[in-house]
Amino acid sequence: MPSISPAELEARLRLHHLPELGPARFRRLLEAFGSASAALSAPAAAWRSLGLPGACADPRRSPEIRDAAAHALAWLERPGHQVLCWDDPAYPALLAELSNAPPLLYIAGDATLLERPQLALVGSRRASAAGLDTARAFARSLAGGGFVITSGLALGIDGAAHQGTLEVGGATVAVLGTGLERIYPNRHRSLAVRIVDEGGALVSELPLDCPPQPANFPRRNRIISGLSLGVLVVEASPSSGSLITARLAAEQGREVYAIPGSIHHPGARGCHQLIREGATLVEKVEDILEALRGWQVMPSEPQSDAPTQGDHPLLELLRAAPYSSEGLAAASGWELPRLLAELTDLELQGRVAREAGCWVHRQG
Repeated sequence: MPSISPAELEARLRLHHLPELGPARFRRLLEAFGSASAALSAPAAAWRSLGLPGACADPRRSPEIRDAAAHALAWLERPGHQVLCWDDPAYPALLAELSNAPPLLYIAGDATLLERPQLALVGSRRASAAGLDTARAFARSLAGGGFVITSGLALGIDGAAHQGTLEVGGATVAVLGTGLERIYPNRHRSLAVRIVDEGGALVSELPLDCPPQPANFPRRNRIISGLSLGVLVVEASPSSGSLITARLAAEQGREVYAIPGSIHHPGARGCHQLIREGATLVEKVEDILEALRGWQVMPSEPQSDAPTQGDHPLLELLRAAPYSSEGLAAASGWELPRLLAELTDLELQGRVAREAGCWVHRQG
């Protein structure tokens, strides 16, 4: 719970449910009146003097707004539910740097993940099978390298990023463009439950019952990039919302990475466009791990002794029998982050595959 009084929290929740009151206006009210409680008690004329429209001020004492705040407070009584206000010490520091940082975040799951080093992994909702495989593979390795994998719970690349992270027991954060009681898309409701159950978190700045609205998804993207050290775009068309996330990341001073593809594949054009605009071209997971080595929880080992293709010890082990990631790490003596990075490269080369939770050798 935030380090403010229950009365101030209730007042902030009421402000948060007012129409046409975005982050800038919310901040203006708190700065002008010192607290949300004082802002709610101020006359409408005082609100108008701050440039706030009547649509904001008029409903602040309405039963609907009070009921919405009461509902949010009841939601917070349930285990694993939390709200972080932007002046809370636990509010994620990177996100707090943004001028339009959310006044509050609803969180279901482990809120402490928001202060750990995060990498965003995003891309097309209509991704190719190869793109989905690549997203899962990179998510597995980056999670094994100690990063929290953050994405938007959307179909396609987002979902693959969350799933790949969970496959290796990693931590993942899903930032929603709806309220936490209106999981969208419906096909990912079970994935959302799994994320929370397996130690991840769901995050939204929107009221709990907020339905899907097109304007809210670009707003959501600034949170994905704002929480993260960098954004990796796996596959995207030039009109993809993922490019919005990447450009927001660049504006926020974050790193932008893009995986290239065939010039004949429409899903590669957005990534190629980002690379032309200055994004780092990524072919293997080390391209990211090396750039962010200082942020890793479990840094990868130097790869100077990496085997050649002809005598790869991991392939020799997998020719003999399938292994889980942990089993292969034990058999090879390699640290898990290094192992996962190497397996990702082998998977992208088509030399290994992950089947039923185990790594298997593919005949070349």
